[in-house]
Amino acid sequence: MAQLWGGRFTKETDQLVYNFNASISFDKKLYAQDIRGSIAHVMMLAKQEILTETEKQQIIEGLEGILDDVEKGKLEITDKYEDIHSFVEANLIDRIGDAGKKLHTGRSRNDQVALDMKLYTRDEIAQIDQLLKTLLRTILGIMQENTETIMPGFTHLQKAQPITLAHHMGAYFEMFKRDHERMRDISKRMNTCPLGSGALAGTTYPLDRDYTAKLLGFDGPTLNSMDGVSDRDYLLELLSALSIVMMHLSRFCEEVIIWNSNEYQFVEIDDAYSTGSSIMPQKKNPDIAELVRGKTGRVYGALTSLLTTMKGIPLAYNKDMQEDKEMSFDAIDTAKGCIALFTGMLSTMQFKKDNMHASAKNGFTNATDAADYLVNHGVPFRDAHGIVGQLVLYCIEKNIALDDMSLEEYKAISPVFEEDIYDAISMETCVNKRLTTGAPGKAAMEQVIQIYKQYIREYDK
Repeated sequence: MAQLWGGRFTKETDQLVYNFNASISFDKKLYAQDIRGSIAHVMMLAKQEILTETEKQQIIEGLEGILDDVEKGKLEITDKYEDIHSFVEANLIDRIGDAGKKLHTGRSRNDQVALDMKLYTRDEIAQIDQLLKTLLRTILGIMQENTETIMPGFTHLQKAQPITLAHHMGAYFEMFKRDHERMRDISKRMNTCPLGSGALAGTTYPLDRDYTAKLLGFDGPTLNSMDGVSDRDYLLELLSALSIVMMHLSRFCEEVIIWNSNEYQFVEIDDAYSTGSSIMPQKKNPDIAELVRGKTGRVYGALTSLLTTMKGIPLAYNKDMQEDKEMSFDAIDTAKGCIALFTGMLSTMQFKKDNMHASAKNGFTNATDAADYLVNHGVPFRDAHGIVGQLVLYCIEKNIALDDMSLEEYKAISPVFEEDIYDAISMETCVNKRLTTGAPGKAAMEQVIQIYKQYIREYDK
């Protein structure tokens, strides 16, 4: 159980303390990033003539061999090592001898772990962003096919006005579009390289930090070594952004769950994304939607936990910061899985268009348009509002829709009504005369769809 840092100590760490302190059980996930960072560091050391070319080649070949063996399953990362950095360095020394002991020249585990976590986070953000792109494509496909699919729009979970399925989906396109833009913002803001910060105060070796940053795809080095080793803002930003992604998914899932209910029957979830009941044979449960909704709290918990961990830490590095990894790994994996599964569920979902249309018609969603009809015929809006309220009460008593009333019944409540009231309150008219930007009218929606298509085309630029 000898540690790479053990020279200062006269006896070995207690096993319980060692286990509590060790991070190999979770930071082994960073093996590829640790090796990538070490290769860049060695290339810089050789460029600065701190290492010889021969030593550089030996170390790089050794590191590449370790990476290859881990990925092929020939070399197992075990808990005999304290952390992933110890694992890599110890195996390197075993393979190439004394040259391997020079790997750590000019760096500390503090800037090393800061680098590994940044590289990992940057890689994961790129993957999350592509998952969001696939989700946006799926939503856009539904929009294109449903500019004339009428459904009720809701406020307070009460039927309010008729919209289209395309319009409803467009609201979620906007949400996930903002999520994509947040990912891009985080990637840009975090893209500085902490390697070379040392433990907290840099190093006396003549390092070329700009060169190392360039090799690793960063915009440049961090400009304060204390902040370089103790910054976890980028993780807090990512966990915050993932919490918002999960909130959007959860809202969407809540609607899918409602739409899947017997009372609504707006959607049919594919069998691959549903389960049955062990006792009730008629049940088809929206388990994936419910699980995504449930896992939202798990991601929120990671954000709250890391905020709490970081709030009282003085500069610079403290061991508390090791707590950034497990929760971040879990939140990232959870969010990625949820985005992918939700996209699969959405892409295979069948929409029951007739039920949607009937629900809009039977929910008095055209009441506002009936009031607008009266206003357009000279009735003050406040009076028109009261008249239509009487119409709705009448329809409730008769168990009919506004569309089902006879003209005589209309005139009995207000003589202003004429035959053209039926066209004015038809679902199609109610939707398609709303043509302002962002409204559900077909022409307005088609303009927005073209904007979204262009957005997708430029997504990876």
